[in-house]
Amino acid sequence: MGTASYQAADHPPINPWIIAISVMLGTFMEVLDTTVVNVSLPHIAGSVSATIDETTWVLTSYLVSNAIILPMTGWLANHFGRKRVLMTSVLGFTVSSLACGLAPNLQTLIFFRIVQGATGGGLQPLSQAIMLEAFPPERRGKAMAFWALGIVVAPMLGPVLGGWITESYSWRWVFYINLPVGIAATLMARFFIFDPPYIKRQEGRGIDYWGIGLLVLGMGALQIFLDKGQQEDWFESGFIKAFAALAIIGIVLFVVRELTTEHPIVDLRVFKIRTYATGVFMMTVLGFVLYGSTVLLPIWLQTLMGYPALESGLAMLPRGMGSFLFMPVVGILMGKVEPRKLLVIGLCVASISLILLGNLNLQAGYWDIFWPQMLQGAAMGLLFVPLTTITNNPIPNEQIGNATSIFNLMRNIGASIGIASVTTIVARTGQTNINSMVGNLTPYDPSMQSALAGAKAMFMSRGMDAVTATQQAYAAIYGQLQQQASMMSFIDAFRFLGFMFLLMVPLVLIMKKPKGGGGSPMVH
Repeated sequence: MGTASYQAADHPPINPWIIAISVMLGTFMEVLDTTVVNVSLPHIAGSVSATIDETTWVLTSYLVSNAIILPMTGWLANHFGRKRVLMTSVLGFTVSSLACGLAPNLQTLIFFRIVQGATGGGLQPLSQAIMLEAFPPERRGKAMAFWALGIVVAPMLGPVLGGWITESYSWRWVFYINLPVGIAATLMARFFIFDPPYIKRQEGRGIDYWGIGLLVLGMGALQIFLDKGQQEDWFESGFIKAFAALAIIGIVLFVVRELTTEHPIVDLRVFKIRTYATGVFMMTVLGFVLYGSTVLLPIWLQTLMGYPALESGLAMLPRGMGSFLFMPVVGILMGKVEPRKLLVIGLCVASISLILLGNLNLQAGYWDIFWPQMLQGAAMGLLFVPLTTITNNPIPNEQIGNATSIFNLMRNIGASIGIASVTTIVARTGQTNINSMVGNLTPYDPSMQSALAGAKAMFMSRGMDAVTATQQAYAAIYGQLQQQASMMSFIDAFRFLGFMFLLMVPLVLIMKKPKGGGGSPMVH
């Protein structure tokens, strides 16, 4: 365990921080690409003569192929060699990024986004597995702080960077920026990453073709269902019903297959470890809340507060700033305070930050948005670092690749469910709120009469006749009601996400204290 697994191989000892930088270059690049393209979609649509709805497949295709490869990463590393898979992933991601930038039409762009998602899907679990092995248990807190910094900050930086590059240059440069990073990551992997001995012992095992097929069916259908559900009005659409059925059938058969075959593509028996199973569940919820709120805030800023896309991206920067500043502090605290205590504090602080966002109104200024986000950014360090360390601590090195694959997959699934859920909650509760408000509003209400008279007088002062001014007054009042109803739906969504964090606090007591962790033990 620790650096011993690296020193046992036929190569000189390597500083673990060199190893960390080597694997995180490619991982940061891949995580950034999950969000950097989002704000470029209108520009891409205009460039390739497609509608915005058609262009959203640029996002969906990437997420689908990424979700399929993620759980297979541990098996791929054991079967073909971890270093070989890592280098293939980074190189494939870099080349497909170049191809995306050169794509002459939408079909070609979607094809190479599928390749990009497939080659990049393994980078997160591979980097996490390599770093957990490269550092001894007492130093894993700092290592996971470095890893979490990339995982948390990159998705928040993506929309800002993507908006700036698209407006200053071209959407194609959103993909070209991966080239120097990819080349550097490939060279560093070539010279500084080596397979531990047990990887070589596992190479050449049988291939679970049925498992691969069912995984492709189940995860691919699930991702399309989640990504396109709200757009297609969920179960009002035959398209969505079909993919929901395929997802259920594929995933159920996949689980049965993996629990009964001798050499599974994903070893689900790792869930017998209580701490790991609890940690994976918590990471799924964390993905749900984190990505759900990350999508929710810019929608609110753009639709209700009138922020342009780039400015809404910049308004999100305090969250990334909070993570960037506080993540190294958490790495230091991990050696002095028991990780489970840090995790409880993180859940409470994250909950408070979302409840603060749930107290905003249509008169909110920049600083009203700034401080809750800084608080949430700091909380992300207190969540990701201890949770990652505690969850993977009881896993033997031989199973760490499989365990990190599942861990990262469930975070991504949680993120997809969170994004789909919050957009649906806002859309449906907004409509419910407006219906309720309009139903309680009558022309005989004194406050309604006063507001109507004031609006009518304003429009008449601009030269309108009485009939037109009355119509405009009604329209203006209805517009204000729509704004208030929509604001109420965002408030409900933020508070809902905040309470989800609080509900996870008791689960921390189920998890065991990690070996090498600091501080005094909690009761368990």
